[in-house]
Amino acid sequence: MPEKISVEDQGHLRLIGLNRPEKMNAADEQMLAELSLAYGSAHTDDNIRAVVVHAHGDHFTAGLDLNDVGPKMATGKLTMVPEGGLDPWGITTEQISKPVVMAIKGNCFTLGTELALASEVVVASRDAVFGQLEVSRGILPFGGGTIRMPRVAGWSNAMRYLLTGELFPAEKALELNIVTEIDDDPFAKAIEIANKIAAQAPLAVQQTLESSRNSLEGDEERMLMRRLENLMMTQDVQRGMQAFITKQPAEFEGN
Repeated sequence: MPEKISVEDQGHLRLIGLNRPEKMNAADEQMLAELSLAYGSAHTDDNIRAVVVHAHGDHFTAGLDLNDVGPKMATGKLTMVPEGGLDPWGITTEQISKPVVMAIKGNCFTLGTELALASEVVVASRDAVFGQLEVSRGILPFGGGTIRMPRVAGWSNAMRYLLTGELFPAEKALELNIVTEIDDDPFAKAIEIANKIAAQAPLAVQQTLESSRNSLEGDEERMLMRRLENLMMTQDVQRGMQAFITKQPAEFEGN
């Protein structure tokens, strides 16, 4: 079975690439598991001082591949973090101990936007498009979007997009503090920034990162999966999944 996550080392950098371009890097269970293992490996590798997350093809990710993961989510049988892995979104496990720099191009939907929110530095192409589409599928953003977007963008700005599921361009993502900067070559810029991080004292970088994260800690991270489990038992989830498959608007009934 072809690998859906590429892993490459460049000096003290670990390059992790979403590698399912024929599906716009939509994340199925295999990709989620491989991404988790790549994060887990970088977390424990003392030679790695910074991580660059990028994508092969024209788009960062179309989000979850609901045809693959939807039924597994509904039955509670989706394995996102296998043994040895680490939750890339830092919800069900601790966050990776190394700074993550993301390079985003094209579509960056749902879990992609949340991965950006969970990262330290985000470089986007001018044509990048972001979106938290979960409410149109009958679920909530369970990768930390409901926690981190209000923190970085402010309450009203976050609600504008979390509650409508509308897409927004890179310029708006920059304004909302989801994106750090816009560059014509986000991958090259991400490598440049990651190398600057890797050139600093690694223990000082890790302590600075840990201290900064601790200042933002709250209790909602522990509640997210419980909220998702409750929603997965509703009929609206089935309506949202069917709408995704048929590409027709869903008519939600609140049950």
